[in-house]
Parts: sequence; structure tokens; C-alpha cells
Amino acid sequence: MKFFADTADTTAIAELHELGLVDGVTTNPSLVAKSGRNFLQVIREIAGIVAGPVSAEVAALEFDGMVEEGQRLAEIAANVVVKLPLTLAGLKATKYFQSVGIKTNVTLCFSANQALLAAKAGATYISPFVGRLDDINLDGVQLIQQTRTIYDNYGFGTQILAASVRTPNHLTEVALVGADVATMPADLIRKLACHPLTDAGIQGFLKDWKATGQSIL
Repeated sequence: MKFFADTADTTAIAELHELGLVDGVTTNPSLVAKSGRNFLQVIREIAGIVAGPVSAEVAALEFDGMVEEGQRLAEIAANVVVKLPLTLAGLKATKYFQSVGIKTNVTLCFSANQALLAAKAGATYISPFVGRLDDINLDGVQLIQQTRTIYDNYGFGTQILAASVRTPNHLTEVALVGADVATMPADLIRKLACHPLTDAGIQGFLKDWKATGQSIL
């Protein structure tokens, strides 16, 4: 499974990249707004840190605007993926970008039928939102599972990018049902390495080692 960092914090991205824990990055206007920086500049910087896909979202809602903005974003770097909303206009733009060789990430997916439409339009990635479905008492992981089954049934190449992943349990569950990618906040990626029994074990080993009075160096 690939891990994408869902952030516009270039410092956090660089730290995760150095650890080898990030395969790509997803951003959106809200995340960039939090940084207080120029949108295009942030995308350019992120694309220079990671070699993998960097999703950059259009702001336009109409087809012509999506195409114009998407082309501008794709020009920033070869690893930029144009992020589009799952609307009819967004699907039309997805098909256009697929025809000219520009990768896309279709976002705000909340049903298996929407995921099917995105695959038919030629999306590179589909982003079903796990946590937001859980918020309204629906099963976000089930959506990932349904999408996996549909894509496998018909041989679609669109990759399932589990989004709105908020907890370590979310990650385990989407991995078990076959998501290709999970995008998560940087803090959550780091949290995956933590376990109280690991910490307790380290403390025990240190205590025992100290008692030997030895040194490796």
C-alpha cells in the first residue's frame, strides 16, 4: 500500500520523505490556506520534495475553468496530478485530461456508483472519503470494499485512494479491503509507529542493558 501525506506543510512532508514513509502528497485549497502561502508556490515546492504524485485541486466548478486551471497545475511539475470534484463537469474534465495524458484524482466520492463513473471517465485515482461517511453513520470502509470489488470485476485501472483516513484503525481496515493508497495527515502517519508495548519493551531492554555495565562502542 502507498502512503500519501494529506498536508501542505512542506516541513512535515520533507521529514516523512526522509523517513521513507511518504509515496506522494494530496492537497486541497483548505490545506494550502492554512499555510498562508501562495498556492502555486506550495505545489511547486512539494513536487520538488517527493518524486511521487502530488494532487493539486482546481477551484473552478465549470468544465472550461477546470481544464484551464488543471493545465496550469500540470505545467508546474511532471508529478502533479490534477484533482477534480466528482461532478458531471468534473467527470468530463477527467475524460479530457485522460485523453491528453494528464493524471487525475477524482475527489469527494461517497458512493460506489460515483466511483464507477470516475473509473469509466478514466480517473487515475478515485478518493472515497472514509471518515466523512462515518460521521453520518454510514460505513466508509464498506465503500472502499465495494469499489475494490467493482474495479476488480471489470478490470478498471483506477487506483483507490482512501481519503479522510483519521485513525490507525481506519488505515488497517482500508488496507484489509484492498485500497491501493491511503492519504493521511502527517501526524497520523507518524502515529502508526507508536505502541505502548513497544515503548515498555524498549524501557525494559534499556534497564537490563544498563545493569550489564557494558558498552557497544
